[in-house]
Amino acid sequence: MLSTIILSQMAVVLKSNSIMKKYIATLREPDGRMSHHSDHEMKRHQVDWKFWFENWRNADRLIEGSGLGMIGKIIYSSGSVENRIHQTGTEIIGGFLLLKAEDLNDATEMVKTCPVYDFGGYAEIRELQNQN
Repeated sequence: MLSTIILSQMAVVLKSNSIMKKYIATLREPDGRMSHHSDHEMKRHQVDWKFWFENWRNADRLIEGSGLGMIGKIIYSSGSVENRIHQTGTEIIGGFLLLKAEDLNDATEMVKTCPVYDFGGYAEIRELQNQN
């Protein structure tokens, strides 16, 4: 029993001393202007996000994150500019998260808990090339 406790404590120390990598999660979701959610659903969603951000910031695992505005520009290699955001069907990039995680699996477990899924969204996670 004592050896199990010691091994568990060693695992916690090793995990806390491990080098964390940086990851970005892009959050894709249906364009909110095209669907209606009740006031109750929206308030619950906002509370879910607030709790999620607080939880991961307190754990020192969230570097930054934000929803994105609905006005933007697309700039092409030809130099032409369109006054719109990228949209595929009704799907847009709704926000991003910058995370600290041990590896891609650890980042995935973090993002699996975020509220982007409340209204049918999904996330893509990628390691940042520049880890400075």
